[in-house]
Amino acid sequence: MPKIDVYDIQGKKVSTVELNEQIFGITPNEAVVHSVIVNYMANQRQGTQSTKTRAEVSGGGRKPWRQKGTGRARQGSIRAPQWIKGGIALGPKPRDYRYTVNKKERQLAVKSVLSSKVIENELIVVDAIPFNEIKTKNMVSALTNLKVEGKTLIVLPEKNENVQRSARNIEGVKTSLVNTINAYDLLKYKKLILTLDAVKKIEEVYA
Repeated sequence: MPKIDVYDIQGKKVSTVELNEQIFGITPNEAVVHSVIVNYMANQRQGTQSTKTRAEVSGGGRKPWRQKGTGRARQGSIRAPQWIKGGIALGPKPRDYRYTVNKKERQLAVKSVLSSKVIENELIVVDAIPFNEIKTKNMVSALTNLKVEGKTLIVLPEKNENVQRSARNIEGVKTSLVNTINAYDLLKYKKLILTLDAVKKIEEVYA
């Protein structure tokens, strides 16, 4: 089982914890991670882009000029695609890009990214984040003590207004709950900070 040091928010080592090998110690499956990330991004698409067809644009319904004898190309309607302000041929219409991925694949993707964080020393475990008030300065200080820079994801076991609102104004820092984590966010943020309770909850959910 992989072992990792546990720190307090002052940046001091307080203990070590054994992580569940089935979650934090597997060989990352890059193919499944890629599949789940593509699915996540597709599901985020709004699909609201739209163009008007020749049936939807305004314009006369009659022939603009007679078929023969004018010397000009034959035309059936000024709403045809070749006309200025005519309809768009084969343009986009609102659609749903969503599709589903097997639950086991989604879980395997999360486990793979968690394991890669351990391998690359990008996982930090803290005993707790005991904030008694909402203060961005406290979160900045904690991240500095933990020597964390760049994009960081903080995962909490349950909702904590003091922690979440203290972190929301810091660029590149995001908070999430154990029951809402996904492979996309885990991969997007370089550093991952877990509380001990969050580790236990993840092991309960994904074991």
